[in-house]
Amino acid sequence: MSRDAATAVLDPTALDAFRQVCHLAPYPVLDDLTTPRARSVLADTELLITGWGCPPLDAHTLQAAPRLRAVVHTAGSVRGHVTEACWERGIEVSSAAAANALPVAEYTLGMILLFGKRVLERARDYQASRTRGNWLCTPRDVGNYRRTVGILSASLTGRRVVELLRPHDLQVLMHDPYVDDVEAARLGVENVGLSELFASCDTVSVHTPLLPTTRHLVGRPLIDAMPPGAVLINTSRGAVVDQEALTDAVLAGRVRAILDVTDPETLPPDHPLWDSEHTLITPHLAGSEGNEWRRLAGLALAETTRWASGAGFLHPVKRERLAFLA
Repeated sequence: MSRDAATAVLDPTALDAFRQVCHLAPYPVLDDLTTPRARSVLADTELLITGWGCPPLDAHTLQAAPRLRAVVHTAGSVRGHVTEACWERGIEVSSAAAANALPVAEYTLGMILLFGKRVLERARDYQASRTRGNWLCTPRDVGNYRRTVGILSASLTGRRVVELLRPHDLQVLMHDPYVDDVEAARLGVENVGLSELFASCDTVSVHTPLLPTTRHLVGRPLIDAMPPGAVLINTSRGAVVDQEALTDAVLAGRVRAILDVTDPETLPPDHPLWDSEHTLITPHLAGSEGNEWRRLAGLALAETTRWASGAGFLHPVKRERLAFLA
């Protein structure tokens, strides 16, 4: 992983805990797998603890790691470094995606409730006027009572959002072509078509991984079908949403947007969404940050402990599921 990632995720307490269950190679962390030192370390390595910034584990690298049998990733997606050569070798892979889904779901829940109550807009108006006004004249479309929330994709994060929404007086719809009615009932949601999801929901939260088939999945027809004043939340990947179509709808005042990711990842300084009163843009912060990194390290430690004991991974990444994962 990158040295910054190692410093962030693997604090001294985490490193000491890893040393209780495995022989941990001495620092510095490997951020380049082609150096003589890296080749020396890889020669004896049975398990790699990886993170953000890990170079690809290609066939050339695996030749230098004849004993490597497992990879434990301290972040979510393994697409950037687990290659076909790993699967062909039969290397077992684990990911902390389940742990990283929790703060994203918490962010999503917070935004659903805040925007349902129109907290940010009303706080801005209150700051400008310094007067409360007549609260009994609050518009009927303000509030979270029996609003309809749509979840796009039953990913790890999408499922966690559904769990967090259960205590609230909301109707939850979902669209996922791989979820049948039986599973939808178990999740406590109604699984509907993609067009119906956007046309029926006051808020739609996007949790679809970016794949060739999902690029611009949320396009102009779906965005234009959203009810007036509806909210689109995107915490997945910016390119899942047609940025131009969303911008047009937001600037026209038809929909509101909460974007933790954009396309491109950082919008140009002069992009109109920066100054739109109907948009909240955050700097890809919904995922694990700060003290939440400890959760990632804890899951990786638990997986390493299980693997070392012969119990196998609790959060394995399967080759056949890669087509559906971020």
